[in-house]
Amino acid sequence: AGCHTNFSTKKMREEGGLKAIIEACEALGKTHEKHIAAYGEGNERRLTGDCETNSIDDFKYGVADRGASIRIPRQTNAEGKGYLEDRRPASNMDPYVVTGLIFDTTC
Repeated sequence: AGCHTNFSTKKMREEGGLKAIIEACEALGKTHEKHIAAYGEGNERRLTGDCETNSIDDFKYGVADRGASIRIPRQTNAEGKGYLEDRRPASNMDPYVVTGLIFDTTC
């Protein structure tokens, strides 16, 4: 099971914040392997590319894409601001580790 993690910064929630969200997604893609290694045990069985997941070996982000590593909600895209959803963490993840990694990578 997954523990999808919603994340935003003040800049992401302000007007024009979609730009900051895209920049964060790009940064997260560059550190994909580091994040996967810390996102809980058993993710190789869950992140197969089937059942609304992306393969553990690939990284992609997209609007309203439940098959992406990072999903940008449709409303966030429409409003041009909001948050992103990291769909990679497993349900047995440490929330402090995951949040810390996302913060360190994107801020």
